[in-house]
Amino acid sequence: MNTTDNAILDVTDLHMAYGKLEVLKGVSLSLKQSELVFILGPSGSGKSTFLRCCNRLENAQKGQIVFDGTDIMLPGTDINKYRRQIGMVFQSFNLYPHLSVVQNVMLALRKVLGLSSGDARTIALKQLDRVGLSDKAENHPAQLSGGQQQRVAIARALALDPKIMLFDEPTSALDPELVGDVLNVMKDLKDAGMTMLVVSHEMRFARAAADRIIFMDNGVIVEQGPPEQLFENPEHQRTRDFLRQVEH
Repeated sequence: MNTTDNAILDVTDLHMAYGKLEVLKGVSLSLKQSELVFILGPSGSGKSTFLRCCNRLENAQKGQIVFDGTDIMLPGTDINKYRRQIGMVFQSFNLYPHLSVVQNVMLALRKVLGLSSGDARTIALKQLDRVGLSDKAENHPAQLSGGQQQRVAIARALALDPKIMLFDEPTSALDPELVGDVLNVMKDLKDAGMTMLVVSHEMRFARAAADRIIFMDNGVIVEQGPPEQLFENPEHQRTRDFLRQVEH
């Protein structure tokens, strides 16, 4: 895809392989400011690998990743500097069990940004309030539901004030009744103008909230478009087959 003037993330011809296994086969994707893009596709299609390449948790062998005007694939790039601006929420919550909720959110503010304990706590409490958990600040992760723990993980990512957020299956480890609270937080983020790239099977949410849907299979983008187009009138048989399977 051509670089757009207001693209905050512009990925071109990304290739990634583990040995002889090609996981990404020339993926190109441009993400505009304040856009919410969903990536759908079967297991093994390369969705999560692509997401992890976007902040170089995985290193693609070929391609270009331009984030906020800088090619972060170039040798010598201070990738930690850019990771602070690319928040990431994983399937597993990765909270420290021995720390309180507020301490979990404060940790990166202290270690990465070097803030004082007082300043870090102020920011952490603000972000916990944003995800509806200010009343759980002094609890430990084990005292929270899975959905609450995931919301703490989102608050932790937001605390660094990222320019975009990447979500890798953020609700797949949750009991069904807990999914809604996490999706509500994501909807609030969209309403506030956060740029988000989401790998998820939450079809109803994707249909209602996404600006654009990407369908990936076998390491390539098969098709993409607005939700109503992709769900109601997909161009490719592979997309139709996938949607038929997951929506019934």
